[in-house]
Amino acid sequence: MKELLHALAPGDADWRIANQIDPLRLPAHVAIIMDGNGRWAKQRNYPRIMGHRAGVTVVGNIVETCAQLGLEALTLYAFSVENWKRPRLEVEGLWRLLRFYLRKELPKMMRNGIQFAAIGRIESLPEVVQAELQTVIEKTSNNRGMRLNLAINYGGRTELVDAVNAMLENARAEGNLEALEITEESIAEHLYTAGQKDPDLLIRTSGEMRVSNFLLWQIAYAELYVTETLWPDFCRRDLLEAICEYQSRDRRFGGLTRSPAPVVESHELLLDDEGLELPLAQLG
Repeated sequence: MKELLHALAPGDADWRIANQIDPLRLPAHVAIIMDGNGRWAKQRNYPRIMGHRAGVTVVGNIVETCAQLGLEALTLYAFSVENWKRPRLEVEGLWRLLRFYLRKELPKMMRNGIQFAAIGRIESLPEVVQAELQTVIEKTSNNRGMRLNLAINYGGRTELVDAVNAMLENARAEGNLEALEITEESIAEHLYTAGQKDPDLLIRTSGEMRVSNFLLWQIAYAELYVTETLWPDFCRRDLLEAICEYQSRDRRFGGLTRSPAPVVESHELLLDDEGLELPLAQLG
């Protein structure tokens, strides 16, 4: 948090919003569905790939801001298992942009101590993309700052399928398939994000009110924040406002907010388990 305030100009809008954030209640893990690149391009009569190119610039700025805030993890939804349905030229353009991003941002990752990871069915990506990802993973492996997960060829359902299949494969290899017991803990241990905290905050740009098969297991209790802003227009201020909104939420995780005991007015009708009225003297 101190790094971010140091990087901002005192008194400007971003600085004022950042100073509203409680550094002791930051989300440990933020996940973002980066949506709206195509619509951004269409609004400007650009080819769709221009929207993706503009979105890549935003990724670098948001990643650095999250690292400066001191977040433990940031997960970005870059390419889903369903995105292969898009035109071939668009998909190939996305791979070129990804390789460009990785090369351009590696020095910044090293400077900010970011540890990079790719989650999804990486083995199905083009070999040149796999090689580029692996290079950045290895070069940042000793960094101890924020964990940056890039969800690529990712799907929440396929992640769960892969987790269960991995459990079955391990049980077969150990010869104890019949004794295999599947629990919430064992599933979590076989997810792509095993060992990491679940997201506290899920941000979706472009105003769409759905989670689009993203981190279905991990976002069970995440706070959802949807903004109409398209991803290429999403900036540091938008991120800071999302975190301010997150800190205003009452996170109960299925429980109740601790509050003072209610005051019982004498005119209220009080009933016992059988529906009979109780005298006030029996309360307390």
